Amino acid sequence: MSLKKNIFHNSIANIFQKIVRILEQLLLVPFFIASWGASYYGEWLTLTIIPSILVFSDLGFGSAAANGFVLRYASGDKQGAADILNTGFRIVSYAVILGIVLSIAVLFSGTYWGWFEKSLIPANDAVKAVSFMMAARLISFYNQLFSANFIAARKADLGINLLSINSILSILAGAAVLFLGGYIITYALWQFIVSVIFNLYYWWRADSILDLKKEYKGKYEKAFAKEIFSKGFGYMLSPIWQSVLFQGTTFVVRLTLGPVAVAVFNTVRTLSRSINQLCSIIGGSVFPELQFELGKENWLKGQKIYLYSIRSSFVLSLLGIIFLGFFGLPLYNIWTHKVLTPTPLMWFIFLVGILVNAVWWTSSVVFRAMNNPYQLSISGVIAAFISIAASYFLCLYWGLTGAAIGSLIFEIIMSVYILPLSCKMMNLSISKILKF
Repeated sequence: MSLKKNIFHNSIANIFQKIVRILEQLLLVPFFIASWGASYYGEWLTLTIIPSILVFSDLGFGSAAANGFVLRYASGDKQGAADILNTGFRIVSYAVILGIVLSIAVLFSGTYWGWFEKSLIPANDAVKAVSFMMAARLISFYNQLFSANFIAARKADLGINLLSINSILSILAGAAVLFLGGYIITYALWQFIVSVIFNLYYWWRADSILDLKKEYKGKYEKAFAKEIFSKGFGYMLSPIWQSVLFQGTTFVVRLTLGPVAVAVFNTVRTLSRSINQLCSIIGGSVFPELQFELGKENWLKGQKIYLYSIRSSFVLSLLGIIFLGFFGLPLYNIWTHKVLTPTPLMWFIFLVGILVNAVWWTSSVVFRAMNNPYQLSISGVIAAFISIAASYFLCLYWGLTGAAIGSLIFEIIMSVYILPLSCKMMNLSISKILKF
């Protein structure tokens, strides 16, 4: 299959995945409220915070091992790829064991300190339901590692579509339980059952699509283990700086301007970043093909993919800005029932941020493709703290406009640092991007 067809199929798969994720967040809400009531549903949402925290227990090891595997396989070092897969599987298993220990500790603490006693949900039911949800989360730790097989086989779209099907199955199972009047234990149990069945199939499909084990027997290598541990923590920093940025600026706006300002700021940011979410589809679509070409050291094709992705993001974000420039505020007023009123200057600053973010964020795919997470992650942490500090002082002088400038400062810092650095890593001058 040609490179263009691969990218096109990846794009379709990523769009489908985005749609499914939106449905996953929105579709079950009416079922929950109708079946359980608002208060019981609110208690359930509170309980799901506990398994959600387990996401950090992976520590990025799956990403580090997967990226190392693809680069080795594409370069022709299939024995090294098999060794990384074996080593990565063992390290992810350690992460699962750590997650089990953390889960037991959380459940024991919650029972001992009576956290569940204050809930509308009986304590025994809460513990059982959370246990099933945690188990379902832990099983999925291996998915990132096995998804590398689909990338190496040049069928990344199949891996993405299978994960989307898993989400659909979870939605259908949840809707069926709620429709039939089931409560949290039944709901959580079926989420666990779906997770077990799907992941066993996903692992088998990933293993069979590449068929590497028939030719090469992977073994545990300490050198690869050190590399996976080291780079895994670099990948873990990515969700951390994003949390620092988004939650930190929200806190600053609340501290300086009050709760209404928080509502205005967050809703404007959400609407403006919807364009960036569209641009992220481009990055997700080109990443598998870019990584494979870089692994083969096919720099010419890699450079073409890189330039294509940045230029496409630039054009898409520019079209998004034009659309929001003309129709954004009227749509925002309809969305918020004219209760919230952002200033035109604040709105314009967020629009500028869309364009800046689209370019540097798309270019940052190079760091993941080359399995080099630290430069992106550390710069993100530093820029996030600078942005928060700037937002605090700017809010004191210019209100919500100052908060918007603070957010724009983050995008500018990342663009000034990440874009030239990614160009350098791709052996390109930044003028190449500007010439199209």
